[in-house]
Amino acid sequence: MLTPTTSPYGLVHANFVDYQGHLLERETAKALEQMALAASLDGIKIKVCSGYRDFSKQLKIWNDKALGKRTVLDKDSQPVELTQKSDKEIVELIMLWSALPGTSRHHWGTDIDVYDENGIERSQLQLVSSEYLSSGPCGDLHRWLVKHAGDFGFYFPFQEGLSGVNAEPWHLSYYPVSSDILRAFDVNALEQILNEAELELKTEIMTRIQSLVDEYVFKVAPPPNLG
Repeated sequence: MLTPTTSPYGLVHANFVDYQGHLLERETAKALEQMALAASLDGIKIKVCSGYRDFSKQLKIWNDKALGKRTVLDKDSQPVELTQKSDKEIVELIMLWSALPGTSRHHWGTDIDVYDENGIERSQLQLVSSEYLSSGPCGDLHRWLVKHAGDFGFYFPFQEGLSGVNAEPWHLSYYPVSSDILRAFDVNALEQILNEAELELKTEIMTRIQSLVDEYVFKVAPPPNLG
């Protein structure tokens, strides 16, 4: 058991627990364990490749992408050369796949990235859409999740045309808890945290923080009927 953690925007989470070496919110972990057991009966081995991620780690991901130290992908998962891009364009390109620090759903412990260990090894996984197509190594997993994830309280928040973030067929959210966190999201508290952070592209971000939050935090796919 771990002590409660305060998010960058002021929410106090329930205790986190360890699941497959990743920190998850307690109820999320319980539901995931049940879902993984059900999937295993159909020959699918659900493994987590990303769970809770703290502000500092998300900040490093953001800054590395902004500085060109880490590859930035376009909506088709193709690398983008940033040297000729404006700050506005770079911010929007990064946010297709990577959240602004303090806004990542991975901060909550309710959201996970998953793959099928029976289809691909973790060391080979790239987390690109082609891996989750019907012919991909995680195709069976994705089909199973589309049919059954809602029975356990999970859904895909990032879907084509329904979210500001690009569609991520590997990203699941435990709606019974994440929905409450999203409703309580405090933009003013986020703005204060970012003003104090060593954040690349800060001027561009802070001039339109509300619109970025509206597009990339609040704009997510509606959950299906959950079981």
